[in-house]
Amino acid sequence: MPFYKEISRDTVEGRRTIANLLKLRAALHAQVPPKNTESNLLLATWNIREFGTTKYDGRSLESLYYIAEIIHRFDLVAVQEVRKDLKTFRKLMSILGSNYEFIFTDVTEGSGGNEERLCFIFDSRKVKFGGLSGELVLPPLETKDPETGQSVVRPSKQLARTPFMVGFKAGWTNFVLTTVHILYGQGNANDPNRLLEIEELAKSIARKADSRSEWSENFLLLGDFNIFSREDATMSAILNAGFTVPAELQTLSGSNVQRNKFYDQIAFRVKPRRFETSGNAGIFDFYDFVYRLEDEQVYVEEMGAAYHTKSDGQPRIDKTAYYKTYWRTYKMSDHLPMWVEIKIDHTDAYLQSRINP
Repeated sequence: MPFYKEISRDTVEGRRTIANLLKLRAALHAQVPPKNTESNLLLATWNIREFGTTKYDGRSLESLYYIAEIIHRFDLVAVQEVRKDLKTFRKLMSILGSNYEFIFTDVTEGSGGNEERLCFIFDSRKVKFGGLSGELVLPPLETKDPETGQSVVRPSKQLARTPFMVGFKAGWTNFVLTTVHILYGQGNANDPNRLLEIEELAKSIARKADSRSEWSENFLLLGDFNIFSREDATMSAILNAGFTVPAELQTLSGSNVQRNKFYDQIAFRVKPRRFETSGNAGIFDFYDFVYRLEDEQVYVEEMGAAYHTKSDGQPRIDKTAYYKTYWRTYKMSDHLPMWVEIKIDHTDAYLQSRINP
């Protein structure tokens, strides 16, 4: 469990943190199945907004305790938007304790990369690194020259933020996770550049799954796809490549704070009957318990002068929007964690197969 030794009961912030952690823990216990060493894997994906930035004074120790408490509830979490500066990340890992390990990419270079890393955090008591790790590079495109009819090989347009592919083992199960942060681009549902990234990514992973020469037969795509709706072409691009979204995930509301966008997804292309979900999944809305709308006045002093005055010196008219949309989302996030429970004990099925091969 996370380490709470730095929380002081002698300060207002410390007492507030303790009270909120108790609420948060009760909610997580009520909404997320308990961990079981042998039978289940609790897999989550969470875009933690610009994790490591100093905007809005960066993460406070209070917010890091809340983030750690949420991550601790799961066995394996794909995290997007870990930034170049790892000071805040290292603090989070120290709170989680030595049972939790991580693996992350280097920063993606260029303006499109936004100084971001992709990361997996996992409970090493249950989840083991399988040895496979790499940043996905799309293969060259082979086309025919329309004039000569000869084959021409052209480099593919790479994704703005390089996807991260890692193999893991848990119980009877091995699997390859590819986590992504797809380009947002223009603010419309099917931005062509975003659609192209998803199409090329899904096809590339599908080819690896079909080759049956990879480290595992079980491939999962998860992360922030910036999908607006399940009916959009961006979502169809994942499904058309042969991936499926478990039924229990298809009934969930959106994963943004407003719960009306389906940015985050977990999609499967796996071996039948040897990689199954349990029927349990969810999106955990931590704003029901911490940094609530009704808590705005609690944080006025911490928000400082920017809560009252804009950067141009003019008085801030809509202070609630500053707290709700910006300040608190740089303490926690503008995305909510999505999770699914996976069965990892196939002992009965194996023994049955030995009787009836």
